[in-house]
Amino acid sequence: MHRPPAVAGRFYPANPETLKRDLESYIERVTPPQAALGCVVPHAGLMYSGHVAGAVYGRLQLPASYILLCPNHTGHGRPLAIMSEGEWETPLGAVSIDAPLAQALKQACPQLEEDDQAHRSEHSLEVQLPFLQYLQGTFRFVPIALGVDSYEPLQELGRAIARVLADHPARPLIVASSDLNHYEPDQVNRIKDRKAIDRILALDARGLFDTVQQQRISMCGYGPATAMLTAVCELGARTAELVRYANSGDVTGDRSAVVGYAGLIIR
Repeated sequence: MHRPPAVAGRFYPANPETLKRDLESYIERVTPPQAALGCVVPHAGLMYSGHVAGAVYGRLQLPASYILLCPNHTGHGRPLAIMSEGEWETPLGAVSIDAPLAQALKQACPQLEEDDQAHRSEHSLEVQLPFLQYLQGTFRFVPIALGVDSYEPLQELGRAIARVLADHPARPLIVASSDLNHYEPDQVNRIKDRKAIDRILALDARGLFDTVQQQRISMCGYGPATAMLTAVCELGARTAELVRYANSGDVTGDRSAVVGYAGLIIR
């Protein structure tokens, strides 16, 4: 399947040269680049959260393949939706799905279902691709959209990812796409965001899930982050770093109802 861009011209520029200029302004390169098992990056419009995502991607050793976990904002499709063949297009070109890796993940986690409906209009994974295209050029990826609100399927997915990657000759990076709390006053948002960030820094997948649920934190990608944390801990993760935190009020100046963004790297 060929998936055309769904949010070019809205979440990021549709013109390739404009997009490249914007990406260059947001990417913060650090030398030497850092090896990582996983990361959390935001997915708002580039003008709002691009500098947070760019600070993460600019620090990483970029592998040949990625597992990109995103929330399902649209409600379409299956709860654990994977695409295992084809390519996705952005204004910077087409990127191929890593078919062998996708097939291995489906075998390891039978709850994953082949489903392009969940991905067709979803922005939270698409906005990650231009960063990797600009920095790396050629790579492959596996797209997984999560629309579940219970812990056990996320835990099982994370464990399955770890089993597959433990034997992978060139370990892919696990990327969890997530914004943090939505549309509360700045001071309230920061408190809620910090509670979620602290659980990620503690490498506490169950704690993140429970904190988001119990504290009513509207972190849209807590499912992807929970699955990612489960996987990296199974793979031997030892540390997590908060690279950058920001919110939409930093751009708009409106602190009455903001959305939080965090970029974190797990090693």
